[in-house]
Amino acid sequence: MNHTRLFGVALALTLLAPAARDAHATGSTADVVIEWNQVLQDTIPTTASLYSPRYYAMMHVAIFDAVNAIERDFEPFHVRLHPHFGSPEAAAAQAAHDVLASLNQSAIATYDALLEKQLGSRRSGFERLGAAVGAEVARQVLAWRQTDGWVVSPFPAYSEPPLPGRYQPTPPNNPVAQFTHLHRALPMALLSPTQFLPPPPPALTSATYAADFNEVKLLGRSDSVTRTAEQTAIARLWAGVGTTTPLWAVWNNITRDAARYRRLSLAETARLFALVNVSIHDSVMTTQTSKFVYGLWRPVTAIRQADTDLNAATDPDSSWLPLITTPPYPSYAGNMATVGASAARALQLALGTNDMPVTATWKQTGGLPDVSHSFPGFWEAAEEQSMARIYGGIHYRFDQKAGQQVALSAAQFVFENFMQPRHHWSD
Repeated sequence: MNHTRLFGVALALTLLAPAARDAHATGSTADVVIEWNQVLQDTIPTTASLYSPRYYAMMHVAIFDAVNAIERDFEPFHVRLHPHFGSPEAAAAQAAHDVLASLNQSAIATYDALLEKQLGSRRSGFERLGAAVGAEVARQVLAWRQTDGWVVSPFPAYSEPPLPGRYQPTPPNNPVAQFTHLHRALPMALLSPTQFLPPPPPALTSATYAADFNEVKLLGRSDSVTRTAEQTAIARLWAGVGTTTPLWAVWNNITRDAARYRRLSLAETARLFALVNVSIHDSVMTTQTSKFVYGLWRPVTAIRQADTDLNAATDPDSSWLPLITTPPYPSYAGNMATVGASAARALQLALGTNDMPVTATWKQTGGLPDVSHSFPGFWEAAEEQSMARIYGGIHYRFDQKAGQQVALSAAQFVFENFMQPRHHWSD
């Protein structure tokens, strides 16, 4: 594999390796990673939508590879540099800054201010060397993802024939399908968007389909008398209704809390955030691809047209509407379920346990107090997130099970094939 030596740094490895580790040992902090994660949460465009995992994954891969180019505790994720001397904190900050400044130019002033706060205007030679590492890593990450196929406009047209089981635009606005292109895009870690494609959904005439159809019909109706007040709140919170906390921020905040709870080092914290966000990125890419592979109708269409599905155990309701507005793409598999399951699995693999106290917090609008849900472990939080879409009336249970299975496979693949611990210093 080709290696890239940063311009202006030409000291010998035999001299630099011990010095870099000694300097780090006296004053390193993982706060730099957490601060950049928070500024991304605060500045990510509201229009980013399903593109959001790309922002998080790109930034955190760059942070990890920049820190690791100096610390060298793990195998690199993407950018492999010759060993370098310098401040790993400065490397992390510069890498994060440069990636975000390229992705979201409207917030460059904010990114500049954070970089200035962290590094100051009178940087030491140690910090300048670290920043040079971060800049080079960011440059390579941005070049790698420049033609990854994630960002396109307009979305390719998509339609299904008006047949039972096939996706149709959903009320109230009947929007055209969006994010129809991800089967052609490049994953961060997986070999392809179909590497862990789930099996087909159950047949419309099956007992599984009928059971899951009737569950969402009962619980997910906009004015359901069966759904509890707590279930309604769960559906709304995980959908971000009435809050200023995006979905992607919830699991990044859980990752932050886990890193602090375990008192992880800078390199370990950078790795943990990269594992979680790459797992989310590639899992969502897979489930979004599966939606257009299978083209399954959403519950609102299925319930209104149940007289066409040839299943005696399902009955139509022509006026049925879900609690949460249906996203503009097919149903199977579930994106929301795969987000929670991939993050939970990545955290469990990296930390060696699921049983760590978890708190998910949402900031409400209108001056209302924050809302927090506590869980005994990562998976329990992911399970609530999965059920939220059934309570919201926009997914069947089999959608969610498929999304979780995708997530488990993808997170396992990322963990086993990237950023493994190194046992020697030489390349």
